[in-house]
Amino acid sequence: MPELRQNFFTKEWVIIATERAKRPEELATHRATQPAPGFVESCPFCPGNESKTPPEVLRYPANLAEPWSVRAIPNKFAALSSEVQPTRSLQHLRRRIDGFGFHEVIIDSPDHSRCMPLLPDAHVAGIIRAYRERYRTLSVDRRVNHITIFKNHGADAGASLQHPHSQLIATPVIPSQVRHRLHEARRHYDDAGECMFCHMVEREVEDQTRIVIKGEHFVAMEVFAAATPFATHIFPLRHMASFGEISDLEIADLARVLRALLAKIYVGLENPDLNFTIRSGPTEYSGARHFHWYVSVIPRLTRVAGFELGSGMFINTVLPEAAAEFLRKVSIENAAGAGAGQ
Repeated sequence: MPELRQNFFTKEWVIIATERAKRPEELATHRATQPAPGFVESCPFCPGNESKTPPEVLRYPANLAEPWSVRAIPNKFAALSSEVQPTRSLQHLRRRIDGFGFHEVIIDSPDHSRCMPLLPDAHVAGIIRAYRERYRTLSVDRRVNHITIFKNHGADAGASLQHPHSQLIATPVIPSQVRHRLHEARRHYDDAGECMFCHMVEREVEDQTRIVIKGEHFVAMEVFAAATPFATHIFPLRHMASFGEISDLEIADLARVLRALLAKIYVGLENPDLNFTIRSGPTEYSGARHFHWYVSVIPRLTRVAGFELGSGMFINTVLPEAAAEFLRKVSIENAAGAGAGQ
């Protein structure tokens, strides 16, 4: 029988369409793929082509005499510009802000062919450290009110270049979706005197039904009211409101959990297009007791149709519990590069 489930954080409703429910393995991509070369001469992100990108703002290792492993650069085709000021204006009902912001690209690896699930855990930790460094640096700018870190993997997820990379956009406003989550978290804290995220994580870890991977500091789980198949969240077990609070030890564990989750999706669902984003409170929320940052991983296995656009309510055809069980059983030992970081 179909059921409606409510997202604990947003209060949005989702239809779990059990009458048309699919087995998780039925959503595997099943598409022919051409092996990508490790180097592409025309790719601006490949080593040796650094002159084709704007000057880097971060490099690991920092020594220019050594080959780089991770680079951060301004986006050549930025959505916002750091060269303007966030001047606000209001004319009648028309509110606007000049297009200030930062838009950067974090190049995951010199290797054109190795996406994140195929990298060693230690290398993924380096990428996350780059996220944290750029997050902390840009947060110092008082014009910045929110920073979104995200990855688009595959054309259906919005990736325009094949070379593995992530992006960061810093904006002078807090997006309404983020504000809504902050509001609901504050309301729950005022009512119950506890972080709603910590409460949910504790219950899910006790129940185990939707847990995919549990590390020392992070846990990956399917969402009870997942809007789309295999929507997976990774939560820090320590309460943290802002991503900038993550420690080096926690970065190492997040790298292990994130890389393993992505490898399970890569192997089990045959490398689907996907997005992931770090959902964090603004930097000034550091130390706040009511909010809790997390990573949201969304494989692009279905398309948004008229009902979703018209109602804002999603229909999910895979039970989250079945998705979790499926991913737990996926072996990543034979994935290319998987063993390098374990």
